[in-house]
Amino acid sequence: MYKPKFQINNTILTNIAQIEGSRAIINAAPLIPAYEKQFRAEAIVKVVHYATKLEGNDLSFEQVAKVIEGKKLIGFERDVQEVINYRRVIKYLDELLALHEQKLPLPGENIDPDEKMAKSKSEFVYSQKMIKRIYQLVVEKIIPENQTQDFRQAQVVLENTRTGKVVFRPPPSVELPFLIKDFLSWINSKQAKELHPVLQAGITHYILVAIHPFVEGNGRTARAFSTLVLMVENYDIRGLFALEEYFDRNAADYYGSLQLVSSQPAPLLQHDLTSWLEFFTQALNIELQKIKEKVERLSSDIQLKQRLGGKQLPLTERQIKLIEYMRQFGGLRIADARELFPMISQDTVWRDLKKLIAAKIVLKKGSTKGAYYTLV
Repeated sequence: MYKPKFQINNTILTNIAQIEGSRAIINAAPLIPAYEKQFRAEAIVKVVHYATKLEGNDLSFEQVAKVIEGKKLIGFERDVQEVINYRRVIKYLDELLALHEQKLPLPGENIDPDEKMAKSKSEFVYSQKMIKRIYQLVVEKIIPENQTQDFRQAQVVLENTRTGKVVFRPPPSVELPFLIKDFLSWINSKQAKELHPVLQAGITHYILVAIHPFVEGNGRTARAFSTLVLMVENYDIRGLFALEEYFDRNAADYYGSLQLVSSQPAPLLQHDLTSWLEFFTQALNIELQKIKEKVERLSSDIQLKQRLGGKQLPLTERQIKLIEYMRQFGGLRIADARELFPMISQDTVWRDLKKLIAAKIVLKKGSTKGAYYTLV
């Protein structure tokens, strides 16, 4: 069985401590950004956009949003297909999590349904079927279907596009089934479960990239499977962030960190992952810090959660902007809201305000036409 090699140093400890701090604040905050699980609006677009952009997709953020909404773009057939495919990958991850939460059998899981019902909810069995299904969704209609059913059958190399120099030589194809089996034995083991979930996800990300089991789409497959680990362990923070955005904006460091580990002379499964885990934990730390700062701005009223009955209230981006406007200027009128959202109808804005009033976050003063809205 695979045994990951790494050192828990001060950088990793600090990042994980700050991740835990941000996660606690986000989970305890009365007001949080709302992203419906079945769509998750902007967060979904971010994940899909940056996940495909990292692999050379040329569509803009706005174009990706249109594709996800079902609109057609002319002249970008492959790019559009990549976006459609990765949206389906995210849907598949949600489906896996739903099966797990309902204690139903997972793909590739050889457990009797009655036995599954008796098992702890925390037990999630990762399988080869899941990895292959993610890959099939990633490359659907992009490569021939007969190349999507199994691991690659040939040796591949990764070259520097500028110099032509080979920068990474993945394992021979004959080793792939054994490497994947070793990895899965580890990720499903007690030893893996004893590790912090963020480390589990970071190790998963690196190993699948390094094994490079498929002819194409290995990066997207690895990042998606790593996200699945975070979701299972309740560290995806409701899908409020996109690690892919950090990876894309720091692409040189992202690929450099992976390459630094892969260039070690030791056999692949003996590589020291410390430097990569420093980068990975830093990425998650920074992305969660952004969400934490947003919910802190929204939830500065310490009595608000009590007024909400101890529950969290998810807010749309529009409702967040209304609250931030009232906090900055003391209140707002409907005319102010129409300037904030010129493309949104007055009735829609009123429905947003009505929800905030019902939640006892906003107070309405005066008649309807001349009403002034302030934070309670």
